[in-house]
Amino acid sequence: MEFVKAEKPTIYFIGVTTGKSSIMKVFPAWAKYLKLGDVAIKGFDLKLHDEPARYREVVDFIKRDPLSLGALVTTHKIDLLKACRDQFDDLDEFADMMGEVSSISKRGTRLVGHAKDPITSGLALEAFLPANHWKKTGAEAFVLGAGGSAIAITWYMMTRKERPSKIIVANRSTPRLDEMRHVHQRLEAASLVEYVHTPSPVMSDDIMERLKPGSLVINATGLGKDAPGSPLTNGALFPQDGIVWEFNYRGDLLFLQQARAQQQTRHLQIEDGWVYFLHGWTRVVAEVFHVEIPTSGPVFEEISRIAKEAK
Repeated sequence: MEFVKAEKPTIYFIGVTTGKSSIMKVFPAWAKYLKLGDVAIKGFDLKLHDEPARYREVVDFIKRDPLSLGALVTTHKIDLLKACRDQFDDLDEFADMMGEVSSISKRGTRLVGHAKDPITSGLALEAFLPANHWKKTGAEAFVLGAGGSAIAITWYMMTRKERPSKIIVANRSTPRLDEMRHVHQRLEAASLVEYVHTPSPVMSDDIMERLKPGSLVINATGLGKDAPGSPLTNGALFPQDGIVWEFNYRGDLLFLQQARAQQQTRHLQIEDGWVYFLHGWTRVVAEVFHVEIPTSGPVFEEISRIAKEAK
């Protein structure tokens, strides 16, 4: 990584393969529509679970450089906050609660860490979930992965008045499951969640085959974008009348392909990560540049149209 002093107001994208993201084409078009002026976007690519020193270098650069206004963080949300907590002057309620940072901004001289996913994942879910779905079906939610995005969407579902009959979280390593359990213990609905260690995709297949009809299956692993593959095998059977949500919108998207192969026979509703992408980025842009961006209505629809054309 090169740390070059920003020559104009700049937002950063801290990820793994940031140059492949649609945001590099979408943001300039949004900036023009939102009248942000002469601004820029740049990416910082870090390895999965990178060295703490690397995260600290990135955060220190943004903090010290006057025209570096903030960043969106993906993939590294938990690792970055673990490494850099002392570098932030303030953390919002969700960042502190969930132990992750998905957005970095500045308020005067203070560096602020935000966790936007509980809001943005909820907005994305409500955009496609049928009305009264949980009440009508008694269905469950099966979340593959236990990183920051998984913590956020489970928190959102657990805090709704109407929610799944059960939430099952599967992850191939145990530390992230333990971290998620620690976050959930603060909620009244903590008993709603079952945590399953699944080092083999076949184990996740077995869980999914037992789900009730109408259940929601979410790929929150990053597989299919940050790394190739899927958390399921090609022999996995999706729930009848189920809803399948792939958090990613780019990459090999094998999980999405697996679902589409069963779309007709299992009567699946399939969603990718595009709407999540829109809400995730617009909330961060609003925070970093201190502008109002609605989450629905004509302006949001125009922002969505601009993004589709730009990408």
